[in-house]
Amino acid sequence: MNSVASATLSDTRERGWMTPLELAVLGAIWGASFLFMRVSARDFGAIPLVEVRLALGSLVLLPFLWRARAQFPARLWPKIALIGAINSAVPFVLFAWAAQRAPAGIGAIANAMTVLFTALVGFLFFGEKIGARRAIALLAGFAGVVVLASGKTAGASVGWAVAAGAAAAFLYGIGINLVRRHLTGLPPAAVASATLGTSALLTLPFALANWPTQAIPAASWFSAAMLGVLCTGLAFVMYYRLIARIGASRASTVTYLVPVFGVAWAWMLLDEPLTLTMGIAGALILGSVALSQRVGK
Repeated sequence: MNSVASATLSDTRERGWMTPLELAVLGAIWGASFLFMRVSARDFGAIPLVEVRLALGSLVLLPFLWRARAQFPARLWPKIALIGAINSAVPFVLFAWAAQRAPAGIGAIANAMTVLFTALVGFLFFGEKIGARRAIALLAGFAGVVVLASGKTAGASVGWAVAAGAAAAFLYGIGINLVRRHLTGLPPAAVASATLGTSALLTLPFALANWPTQAIPAASWFSAAMLGVLCTGLAFVMYYRLIARIGASRASTVTYLVPVFGVAWAWMLLDEPLTLTMGIAGALILGSVALSQRVGK
């Protein structure tokens, strides 16, 4: 009995430090995605870069889809393709387009609005209750977006890049609600592979039409590969593993870490400036996300 209790205690302690570590690693990986987009988007262009990202991400997750292929009948694939376009292809293009025009930290901060937009879409279109606390959080988050859009970097406005990032976060909010209602019960990693794969097929003609004529530097190829394999494919595997172990609510706290790491990577590796408007906007948006996630909302 003592040996069983000792093993259980040891397992609990291990999980106690492993979960924060895995959340931090996942936050660092997803934060790095904005760095990789910033490096490679100018050489690839937004749509070709996203094609590489979608294709590589879907291939990494393909074993999960293959294992669950019997659960994906032909009649389900049009719905998967639509959800993939809303939840992957278009937002990825918007973030890549923003990365061509603004520092990586801008997109990372705007991405944090996904949690709030998910609640807003659920309220507007699916009859979910939003509550006073989430309503206040939404207002604070939108104020943060306005502050972020008002900023300038090296004398140039980042307003359109912020608008693109906010639009991408809004599409994520729609996509998450659609996945909840139409793809529940299917293995999440298999769903991710299916939506990424169909998105890659939908994006392919546009990517080929816009493929750059000049040679793409090795650094950009490396960044694109990391964006697809690490930040999309492997990160999804980590995320779903966390959800299975600690639940979706606790796993979603990685949302707080992504903009922190996104801004930090860009500052350390790309020498991008930290501006006052980014700090204020980040505090407003992350504070609003924290408020919206509290119990009793």
